[in-house]
Amino acid sequence: MNWRQRERSFYWGSALAIVPALAFLPAFVYLVFRPAIPHAALCALLVFPVLATAEFFGVFLLVRACVNHPLSLLTMLSFGALLVLLVIATYTGVFLAALAQRM
Repeated sequence: MNWRQRERSFYWGSALAIVPALAFLPAFVYLVFRPAIPHAALCALLVFPVLATAEFFGVFLLVRACVNHPLSLLTMLSFGALLVLLVIATYTGVFLAALAQRM
């Protein structure tokens, strides 16, 4: 994989991994936990598979950009994006646990 392909994998992967991770908790609360709109179940049925698919491909692209042998700036940026994703997943889990405890 050359530099341009790694750069493209980093840009697309970070966007496809971080944006759905940030959108998951608000979507869950407004569509599943407390449905705020009519037909929330149908919207959730359409939104969550799209979020999961985008998340999968984003993490896949980030890992491909991160595990290349020469240690470079793109490797560090991809690793940083994966750490940001880990933090987002952690606080999402904490908030979901807090919501479940309040029920």
